[in-house]
Amino acid sequence: MSAATWVQADGAWWGSGRLGPSVARLSGGLVAELAPAGRLAAPAGAPVARLAGTLLPGLIDWHAHAGLVDLAAVRAGGIGTLRDLGWSPATVAALAEAAARPGSGLPAVRLAGAFLSAPGGYPAGRDWAPPGSVRAVADPAEAADAVAEQAALGACVVKLTLNAEAGPVPPPAVVEAVVAAAAGHGLDVAAHAQGAGQAELAWRCGVAELAHAPWTERLGDDLIAAMAAAGMTWVGTFDIHGYGAAGVTLERALDNAARFVAAGGRLRYGTDLGNGPLPLGVNAREVRAMQRAGLDPEAVLAAMTVGPGEAPPSWVPGGLDLDPEAFAASLAGARVLDVPEPAP
Repeated sequence: MSAATWVQADGAWWGSGRLGPSVARLSGGLVAELAPAGRLAAPAGAPVARLAGTLLPGLIDWHAHAGLVDLAAVRAGGIGTLRDLGWSPATVAALAEAAARPGSGLPAVRLAGAFLSAPGGYPAGRDWAPPGSVRAVADPAEAADAVAEQAALGACVVKLTLNAEAGPVPPPAVVEAVVAAAAGHGLDVAAHAQGAGQAELAWRCGVAELAHAPWTERLGDDLIAAMAAAGMTWVGTFDIHGYGAAGVTLERALDNAARFVAAGGRLRYGTDLGNGPLPLGVNAREVRAMQRAGLDPEAVLAAMTVGPGEAPPSWVPGGLDLDPEAFAASLAGARVLDVPEPAP
């Protein structure tokens, strides 16, 4: 790719809404400028790549485990960035480095580093969790070192596990210490909250994000309203509950999420990629679940895109259909934009 490339698309969806025919200037693979055709034009004589379809900001999966999936297939399926929420620190850092090399054919990898957990807590002992992927935090004094280790890797968030159904969980003092230590590095904490009272524990201790829409209990309306008012973010991961089949846990997660969205809470697209038979790339079932939770198509797009300066754009060949009934299937055809050869 040249230092600057001009693209003319049949249409674009660009955060604030849908645009008609649009022109974009890419620099280093990222969109530096975009505007409707007529308001932005390539310089005379500059080659312009013609794009038959709808241009989008980069698509991101906010909850994935990079060591459990074929990253090249994820990118081929339209996801240009994934956020790894827990893996062996050295392994995921190496994957992120490899993905950042020009022409890697891999999605960009943002990382959390290791799972922070109570000693013996989830996911310690799981056969899918490689050695070194769990960092035990025994007491509040240990939180600063545990967080600093992940920050030194370049972590974008700190992952904390509060799974009372699978072993011990950190007490409130440890959770608060992890949150405070993360804030000292400019990082939020994302918690896996599973079991009675664990989502509320996360909220009371200042955790900014739940890595899954809660599914093990129905949260009270007052608690959900308080979470939304506090600016907490939830990542959906609805499709891990049955992989397309209906079930109690899916319906409970959707019920909690719908009330959270109605209260003004922020829901992000994330699939827990690597956890069972999930599509590698855009997951239409997850998109439909987000719609069931109360997001319209444009809100879903906002929940699964990053800023134009953060990742290569995506596009939907043939055009994006924003009709609610057709939207998920249409978006599942998205691809990361590999700039085509300019038209002669």
